[in-house]
Amino acid sequence: MAPDSHTNGSSKWLQHLTLQLPAAQPGCIWLHACSVGEVASVAPLYHALTRQGYKVHLTVVTATGFAHAKRVLGKELTVSYLPWDIPGCMARLVKRLQPALLLLAETEFWPGMLMACKKNRIPVIGINTRISDRSFPRYQATAFYWRRCLKPVVMFLAQSQLDAERLIAMGVAADRVNVVGNLKYAISAPGVDAQSLRLKLDSSGTRPILLVASTHEGEDRAILNMYPTWHGLCRNLLAVIVPRHPERFDQVAELVRSHGHRLSRWSEQKQYDSDFILVDAMGVLGELYSVADIVIIAGSLKNIGGHNPLEAAVCGRGVVTGPFVQNFREIMNDMQRQNAAIIANDAQELETAVGRLLQHPDELKQLHAHAALFMQDKTGVLESTLDCIAAYLPAPVDQ
Repeated sequence: MAPDSHTNGSSKWLQHLTLQLPAAQPGCIWLHACSVGEVASVAPLYHALTRQGYKVHLTVVTATGFAHAKRVLGKELTVSYLPWDIPGCMARLVKRLQPALLLLAETEFWPGMLMACKKNRIPVIGINTRISDRSFPRYQATAFYWRRCLKPVVMFLAQSQLDAERLIAMGVAADRVNVVGNLKYAISAPGVDAQSLRLKLDSSGTRPILLVASTHEGEDRAILNMYPTWHGLCRNLLAVIVPRHPERFDQVAELVRSHGHRLSRWSEQKQYDSDFILVDAMGVLGELYSVADIVIIAGSLKNIGGHNPLEAAVCGRGVVTGPFVQNFREIMNDMQRQNAAIIANDAQELETAVGRLLQHPDELKQLHAHAALFMQDKTGVLESTLDCIAAYLPAPVDQ
């Protein structure tokens, strides 16, 4: 059985330790994306490259990233776990895989990986590069190290001017940094039968749907504390809650029930009749945006940094978030300036904002209309990325 078909824990560790290696793919493009968010952002680039006849091998770090890649990148995908960055492991992967180019998503700067590519004369390009608020002080303080470590990277394609400036502050030569925008914009709305999905959630087709996307520990409780206010304003409100991590499904279910609410679980696959629906499955969230009336993007109520609001915006849905949106600061600020997002400063503001949207449907419609317009203005990122890497692409491999 090929390594990329494994999803169990033992295979994960075998691949991390290079005791199990992917099949050789001489001349392939090695694409690395850490987890779910990075896999989602590079998906349009992956599809564009494979359509052009290139063989692409994906590496990930997390089990959720592996599973998401299998779901969204198609049956031709070859994927494996990235080896630990310890002496010998990266070198063994490079020797086996024999890539012609490494495309490194966001900030996956692994010194052993970069050294192995340098020794084997494999060009490295940083794509969709982002230097977060949290990591930048550490990078800047050790710029003397990163200046040398990042030398094998022939080019960085930064998400924003701020990211470009931070790369330069870390010691990267300015002529190796280009600003092309965020690949996360290169997405399209999922193909879904919205009417059928809407009726699956609510057989009457009349209940307003509040979608709470990608919650983390502590955020579910905060939402439950706000819910009585919203329910008081809208008696037939249906809340759909989607925990970020599957290991929390049962915990969140118990929490909702402990607050006295009727709960249904997505996996029950029956006619729902409840206050809350818990989505205890992966890969469903993107479709749910297309039927939601109000969207709260979690990961923002606690200091997580937020999650991607564009999956909602591409479905014509504006979003409401808490204050912690630093992982998507530029996107969220742009959406807020164009009235496609509401960033609440605290839980009380978030509760008030959602309550206002429930009471003023015209304001809610305007929020969604602005989100749709916002996405129409964000074209060309994928084409710019492909143009920048074109000179380094190997000859297409016969699929």
